[in-house]
Amino acid sequence: METSQPSRPGDSVIEVTGLHRHYGTGATGYHAVRGVDLTVGRGELFALLGTNGAGKTSAMELIEGLAAPSGGTVRVLGHDPHRERVAVRPRIGIMLQEGGFPGELTVGETGRAWSGLTTGARPVDEALELVGLTHRRDVRVKQLSGGERRRLDLAMALLGRPEVLFLDEPSTGLDPEARAAVWRLVRELRAQGTTVLLTTHYLEEAEELADRLAIMHGGQVVTTGTVAEVIAGRPSRISFELPAFTGTALPPLAGAEVTVDGHKVTVQTAGLQDTLHDLLAWARRHGIALGALDARSASLEEAFLAIASEAAHQPPAPTPPAPTARRRLIGSAR
Repeated sequence: METSQPSRPGDSVIEVTGLHRHYGTGATGYHAVRGVDLTVGRGELFALLGTNGAGKTSAMELIEGLAAPSGGTVRVLGHDPHRERVAVRPRIGIMLQEGGFPGELTVGETGRAWSGLTTGARPVDEALELVGLTHRRDVRVKQLSGGERRRLDLAMALLGRPEVLFLDEPSTGLDPEARAAVWRLVRELRAQGTTVLLTTHYLEEAEELADRLAIMHGGQVVTTGTVAEVIAGRPSRISFELPAFTGTALPPLAGAEVTVDGHKVTVQTAGLQDTLHDLLAWARRHGIALGALDARSASLEEAFLAIASEAAHQPPAPTPPAPTARRRLIGSAR
């Protein structure tokens, strides 16, 4: 078994190098993860994004140690999370897309059962209070709403006071109030030093919470960085409506792309402030009211859609050979 030195503050708590995951063999095989590299620092919240089928959940399962990779290496807290699960499991919490807890058990019974399998578990009522489920302690799991089940999944992931927390689509099914409460809790955990690896389809969630993020497409990471770095270089947008008859042409807007659709005008620009200043000065000089005026910087959603579109038009990377039979037998035996 490999040994490693304890991590120091600021160390990389998650290290992923050349990660591959292949399902099946031959023509029926599917290469879900294709050479992913990631590092996540201690106390960092890292968001893994991607369209459906991008490979993010397949990659997450490998990093969590739930399956052996077809190729590459994973280290969590200095250990291989699959081969050295005894060393890793007590120090991590995992919130899967579906917890799968028995429906006939009550919330409290579920907590007590899970607590018995968790090293150094916090009191069950404390975990339920963290996610706002104390009042549902005596309700059967099958009677919970979808959002309440997600909060129960999160409570069970937090039972062991994890150093590293894996959250796979944590906000699915939550109403806006519950989602905001989960965001506050995640921020508090991060402030206390918990490292969080998050997958989400809610780009607003990643924009609000993530210190850094990666966007996957076709099993590969196509971009990574802070939200500001990922958005950088994407154009800002101004939109407005013109009166039916202005009799005046739009002013020249240096470096901007202007689209006119009837009375609606959309301007994409790299210099939002200068373009907006020129546009407003022109409207004031000519006494023109710009209806439904909206000006905003590029959003993560716009960057995500543009990056995904660009990646979809790139030629696919060559697919490495599927793992050998011997490798698959070794992986299935663990």
